[in-house]
Amino acid sequence: MAAELTSTKLNAENQLLLDQPLLRLPHELARRNFKSVQRIVEREKEYVVPALKEAANASMSGTQTPEQTLAALDAMIYRMQTLKRKMETLQEEEKKIHGQSRRRIQHLEGLHQIPNLADVKYDQWSRIRLDRLVVDHMLRSGYPESAKQLAKEKDIEDLVDLNVFVQCQRVAESLRLGETKDALQWCGENKAALKKSQYNLEFELRLQQYIEMIRTGDKRNFVDAMMHAKRYLTPYIETQSTEIHRAAGLLAFPPDTKADPYRSMYSPDRWTYLSNLFIRTHHELLSLPSRPLLHIALSAGLSALKTPSCHSEFTSSSSNSLSTTTSVCPICSTELNELARNMPYAHHTKSYVESDPIVLPNGRVYGQQRLLEMSKKVGGIEPGTVKDPTTGEVFDEVDMKKVYIM
Repeated sequence: MAAELTSTKLNAENQLLLDQPLLRLPHELARRNFKSVQRIVEREKEYVVPALKEAANASMSGTQTPEQTLAALDAMIYRMQTLKRKMETLQEEEKKIHGQSRRRIQHLEGLHQIPNLADVKYDQWSRIRLDRLVVDHMLRSGYPESAKQLAKEKDIEDLVDLNVFVQCQRVAESLRLGETKDALQWCGENKAALKKSQYNLEFELRLQQYIEMIRTGDKRNFVDAMMHAKRYLTPYIETQSTEIHRAAGLLAFPPDTKADPYRSMYSPDRWTYLSNLFIRTHHELLSLPSRPLLHIALSAGLSALKTPSCHSEFTSSSSNSLSTTTSVCPICSTELNELARNMPYAHHTKSYVESDPIVLPNGRVYGQQRLLEMSKKVGGIEPGTVKDPTTGEVFDEVDMKKVYIM
């Protein structure tokens, strides 16, 4: 009984390894919101304080009329009112982020109140997590409306990142359609954070703008392209010198050139590359996993079940009409077989091999006594023969060979 309770005891810390992004994203959004407030306040302070001193000094010295002083004060009041509206918007955003964080913390705290895996509350908590993973997968796959509907139906809107992924997909889709405006605007809003990024998103976007200028073939655009390169590409000369030299070479190669690397630089596939690069950069800045959490969870589960026989050269019983058994192994299923192919095998400390294993001529291994009993029950075969329960093949008993486990 004690062993059973130990085996079903819930380890909350291990369970929460998959849910780290649940709290990381609100923290990152709150930090960015605070930085926005700080930046706006500093900008207005740099304008208002000197302007106020100037107006006061001018008024006291008599160098400007009262009407001019009032006009200067009105301009400052208008800027302060504008600042107040911006602060109110950012404050509402901060309250929303804090509300999401509170709901997520409560959700994770609930796991620590569950004593063991057999508790019905654990099933309920796991169902909520599964719904979250499905919504995350939908958002990453480009189905925002379905994701919103599922999140609303399950009342988990505060536990998923709808707006973040919707905005990400919007910018990524604009890049796939050949537009750089939205992506460059996003780069401008996150300029400080992008300096620490391992990806060169802004450089690649500016390079694509240069390529599109050259693609027109209009000599007048070549001058604009060179000015564009001087302004936006040359600052990266220390880290992207090869790409910049290749960009200069485009001036001598038309869009239909067969010479690499210029052909690949003109290729429309670069827009898909830019879209994927934006998604990777976006996820990196917001501490989001590059893969869907559903895939990560499935990978962990699949590796716990996978055995060498799941990807053997022999046909799985689940897809064989002659089989007398039905496989319920998720690894052998057509839906998950490929996903599990690169997963490691499960580590088993206890052997479940039959005590009297034999191998049939087709290479499949069974327990001799159980195979003989099953062949008798199935019937329809001649005495002295056995039937492979998986493939349906029939062999003579004398062809069975003893197997010795090393």
